[in-house]
Amino acid sequence: MASVSLCKLDKSYGSYRVVKGIDLEIADGEFVVLVGPSGCGKSTTLRMIAGLESITGGEIRIGERVVNALPPRERDIAMVFQDYALYPHKTVRENMGFSLKVRGASAEEAEAKVAAAANMLGIAHLLDRRPGQLSGGQRQRVAMGRAIVRRPQVFLFDEPLSNLDAKLRGEVRAEIKRLHRAIGTTIVYVTHDQVEAMTLADRIVILRGGDIEQIGTPDEVYNNPASVFVGGFVGSPSMNFAKAKAAGGLLDFADGNRLPLAALGGCAMSAVDGREFIVGIRPEHFTTAATDTGLNCVVEVVEPLGSDTLVHFSIGGSTLTARLPPQARPTPGEALWIGLDPRKIHLFDTSTERVVH
Repeated sequence: MASVSLCKLDKSYGSYRVVKGIDLEIADGEFVVLVGPSGCGKSTTLRMIAGLESITGGEIRIGERVVNALPPRERDIAMVFQDYALYPHKTVRENMGFSLKVRGASAEEAEAKVAAAANMLGIAHLLDRRPGQLSGGQRQRVAMGRAIVRRPQVFLFDEPLSNLDAKLRGEVRAEIKRLHRAIGTTIVYVTHDQVEAMTLADRIVILRGGDIEQIGTPDEVYNNPASVFVGGFVGSPSMNFAKAKAAGGLLDFADGNRLPLAALGGCAMSAVDGREFIVGIRPEHFTTAATDTGLNCVVEVVEPLGSDTLVHFSIGGSTLTARLPPQARPTPGEALWIGLDPRKIHLFDTSTERVVH
């Protein structure tokens, strides 16, 4: 096992700068997920760690070694791709043991390591089949097994669940989490799916336009988003946003609705009075309220989901979503009072879109 360190890591294609001098420390044995929308630089960063992509500037360390100039085979990493990259003419056993054969391992050693990995992943009964005889989930487990047998210092996963349906994604996601708990090897995992990031990661690195927007545990990035971008990206349904002005301990919305403004850490209320903010509220922090308290709104759309109900409404010119209990079933066009705890409100600066402390 080994730590991974990125220092001022930079990547450009001509004049186009894809990764913009990022710094990141990944501890030995940590599971870190790089997440963000398409084009944010996450896969490029992973490929630079792997040595599949040259770097324009900065430094990559794996353990105590600077690996900038080392080819992939000398970095002691194993990579799992979204397209599995299995040899179709070889059996599962041969696919999983191929890298060991190339490295000169004995037949007995290779067989033992393949068997151990196959048992760990629940695919021992598939060892004599070929990839074409396997389901998508089984092929992904074989790809993971091929990486495990090498016992690398670092595992790199590049959107490994993208080709699976929703049910299989959940199953393989749980498999990856069990795998990490069992072997404890450092994992760097790339995905565009924030659900994968939240459920798998020890820490999440949220990328935007080649820069790191926020680093934190799943709880930290969810409960304390550093920006409008993070608040909107993490969570499903995503955080609600509407503009309001702070005045006299209240937040005034354009349609006349008001909410109490809770204290902002060490920031005095007088410092925010008169300023306009982007107000962020998670859907689950709304509640139904008694008449004449909270937000007065008109229901636009209702989505019953069984375990809860999503209610869409407008405040101050913005459409918001509340996640309410399953028994809450207002009808479209109905007037509704929506309440919330003022301590659950997030304020973001209107110019920078960064959180106000």
